[in-house]
Amino acid sequence: MKDGNQNSVVNFGAAGWGTILYCLLMFFFYVGMVNDGTNALAPAVAANVAGSGASDPAVLQQIQGTILNLNGIAGMVGVIGFIFVGQVNQKIGARLTSAIFTMLAGLAYIVCGNATSLPVYFISMCVVVTGIMSAGYIAGGTLVATWFPKKKGIVMGYTTMGHNFASAFYVAILTGLISLFGNIKGGCVPIGIACILVGLAGALLIRNTPQERGLNPDNVSDEVYRREYDTTSSDDGGWTVGKLLKTKELWLAAVTTGMFQICSVGVMSQLVTRNIRDFGMEQGKALTIMTIIALIGVAGSWLIGVIDDKIGTKRTMQLFGLWYCAALIVNVLANEKVGFLFYLSIFMIGMGIGGSANFTTSLPTSIFGRQGFDKVNSVIFPIQGLVTACCFLVNGIVTSVIGNLKMAYIIFAVVAILNVLLVTMVNEHKYNKDWQAAQK
Repeated sequence: MKDGNQNSVVNFGAAGWGTILYCLLMFFFYVGMVNDGTNALAPAVAANVAGSGASDPAVLQQIQGTILNLNGIAGMVGVIGFIFVGQVNQKIGARLTSAIFTMLAGLAYIVCGNATSLPVYFISMCVVVTGIMSAGYIAGGTLVATWFPKKKGIVMGYTTMGHNFASAFYVAILTGLISLFGNIKGGCVPIGIACILVGLAGALLIRNTPQERGLNPDNVSDEVYRREYDTTSSDDGGWTVGKLLKTKELWLAAVTTGMFQICSVGVMSQLVTRNIRDFGMEQGKALTIMTIIALIGVAGSWLIGVIDDKIGTKRTMQLFGLWYCAALIVNVLANEKVGFLFYLSIFMIGMGIGGSANFTTSLPTSIFGRQGFDKVNSVIFPIQGLVTACCFLVNGIVTSVIGNLKMAYIIFAVVAILNVLLVTMVNEHKYNKDWQAAQK
């Protein structure tokens, strides 16, 4: 290509697209098993745990609220696992790390669905959360930063389509499997096996760097790579854990991206439940609404990725925060009436749901670059995960105490607008050596 493939948003080569698809699938299982699948998993497991008390709505609601709280705690426990997996990722590389922990998450999910006690559910969910989030974000984030350091915005737009596809189809798939097998125990098995197979494919087909496939980062020409990329720095970027923890930009990147995840994950993980309880929808219609939002989100993920590459991650995050805050306010103003305001909020939420996940890798890559990104991500992602897990606590507390989720949406709207202010403090390219090389 005349520009050395600098500006293409589709020409990544077969190996590049394979890496993108692999990350997309890991995100699909993450959102399905940990977030949106909770819409179907939590009530089904609650019925398993309740046993003879399953016919009592009050008992089921209380147990379901407890399960949501346990999911939040599992996310926080997972932070310890993220620290461990970050070290593993540096030792054995993103290919093997992603493969091993994707397979482990699939196995643990089967145990989750078969749990008849809260302790068994909690322990297995801790493994699911740690495994699939580490695979997708720690190892997958390293793959994206290494393969696509300057096109990470649009690439994350593609990979986070996995989030949207999960939101569109996962609950329906799991609900269908529960119906087919007659219970959640059998319903989780095919999903767990599919997740294991994705991990196995990653171990066999994925490579840690584009150079291993004879390509340059971003699939640019040799001339562009020599001229506009840093080719002299050490692989570790000179970072240590202590040095990173003393760096303001690391904390800003972790907290701001985590806060947007609170908003997006918090809304989508209980969207079906809110529409049933607060808007009086039948389950089928609530699932249809979730599917519509997610399909709108496919276009939203791509568009936010393009905007990210055009105007920068920082400005894109600020626009995203304003948009998402407005979307949640409109949803609350719908006042339990399925009318114009409700459907407007559905469109606005749909356009934004993929964006928050884009930023988890895009912003750290913008700030720190690809050199030593595995080290940076090993520190930054546990903090992101800890912040994100707060959404489950908000939903759990609101469900248990108030009984509807309107207040949770108000809280998430406030978080979004506060985050817009926090993002203004970010120095977007402070340590990015590829960006600095292009300025010379």
